[in-house]
Amino acid sequence: MKTLLILILSINLFATTLHLATSTNPSRLNPILATDSSSSEIAGFLFNGLVKFDKDSSTIINDLAEEFYYEDNTTLIFKLKKNVLWHDGKPFSAKDVLFTYETIISPKVVSPYSSAFRFVKSVEIIDAFSVRVRYKQPYFKALETWMMGILPKHILEDEENLMSSKFNIKPIGTGAYKLHQLEHSKNIILVANDDYFEGRAKIDRISFHVIADPVTRFLMLKSGSLDIGNIEPMQYERQLSDDFFDKFNIYEDISHSYTYLGFNLRREKFKNPKVREALSLAIDRQEIVNILFFEHARVSTGPFLPGTKAFNAEVEVPKQNIQKAKELLKEAGYGKNNPFSFEIVTSNSSAIRPYAAQIIQHQLKQIGVTVRLRVMEWQAFLNMVVFPNNFDTVLLGWSMSSTPDPYLLWHSDNDKKGGFNFIGYKNKKLDKLIEESQTIVDREKLSKYWKEMFKIIADDNPYLFLYIPNSITTVSKGIKNVEPSLSGVWHNYIEWEKGSYK
Repeated sequence: MKTLLILILSINLFATTLHLATSTNPSRLNPILATDSSSSEIAGFLFNGLVKFDKDSSTIINDLAEEFYYEDNTTLIFKLKKNVLWHDGKPFSAKDVLFTYETIISPKVVSPYSSAFRFVKSVEIIDAFSVRVRYKQPYFKALETWMMGILPKHILEDEENLMSSKFNIKPIGTGAYKLHQLEHSKNIILVANDDYFEGRAKIDRISFHVIADPVTRFLMLKSGSLDIGNIEPMQYERQLSDDFFDKFNIYEDISHSYTYLGFNLRREKFKNPKVREALSLAIDRQEIVNILFFEHARVSTGPFLPGTKAFNAEVEVPKQNIQKAKELLKEAGYGKNNPFSFEIVTSNSSAIRPYAAQIIQHQLKQIGVTVRLRVMEWQAFLNMVVFPNNFDTVLLGWSMSSTPDPYLLWHSDNDKKGGFNFIGYKNKKLDKLIEESQTIVDREKLSKYWKEMFKIIADDNPYLFLYIPNSITTVSKGIKNVEPSLSGVWHNYIEWEKGSYK
């Protein structure tokens, strides 16, 4: 017994831990229910899809699948890996794939990701490690649908209510790490999965410190208490000393995300397009970028990623025009005797967005608009404001894909409970374009549809697109084998090793 205790203590002594920070408590560590960034990030270490993107996000490669191919233009075959175990030691099989599909489309489950499966006609088990997926029609994102994390049938098949299941805070996946500890507002600890099918991760533990305050996160990073962190441009330019750069490598690139001001289009005051255009013309987006980002960002002009086939370079940045903005507000019935006012709600999980809200508030004073600001804790923001549609406007962000699916955010169908179109945007012409585009596989033809959608959305102003920040990632020089790529630094994390930065 004494020998065993000494062995355990020695293992813990030499265990390596990767220290990270997350701004909020994860809501559900279940891949089909993880809609906030903290939940999605952590669930990504715990679960696998059938396929995934390569390090440059340009090619789809195997994950739980050993092989995949099209039998015809509406039928996909997946051959599954036979050496995959769930975290509890049970074998993964085709039954889990079918179960995940049946679960995500179940009326008992409210998940925005169910929309990605809307064209699936059937999922059939061929044998224990083979699956056939039939689609109702050709679908350009048929493969990407199966990047969704797969759920364990043997654990969840008798679950009456997945939405409130203990599984959501005690998940069992196939991923490189297993959940060891979840202390809300304190620490989430993952431990390496000894039986991971791609080989055990070389770093033994990942510790997510839940730190809501961005200043505290930054101070912990500076002190070396965190191994990896994202920093804001002002911090990078003004608040780092030379010794920080001796300890950390810096990786900077355009982020695959944008920040926007979204209108609640169910509210009468925002239904008038002249009001939305007036507010857009009153905002100087370049000034926001200059003040907050020190050239580490660019103005956003629309919903799709610059440099991709979906981006419409002909859509220009709206130029501030105070006189035109005042005229439009007057035409909409607003002026000195009937001033326009509204509230911006955002979260304190971002260090930048509350300041962006203040700049917008100041800029809109120039056209006589009064803006109230409210900054909330992330989970309260989601549960009390965003999901129940209880807002005038929200200052938020979305990630962007090189192959976007506009249906999720912009189609009228997704103005529903749990849907991502929570601003209530409806445009029949756009709906038609989205529906037509979904059957197109040719990327050049699809590009024309995307660019037309881009212009319609930008002209209609359901959001005011504001900025695309650069992603500035700091990684301790003690972390070895980091290979930055177009998708970031995380693609090969199971190969990372941790030592001294010296």
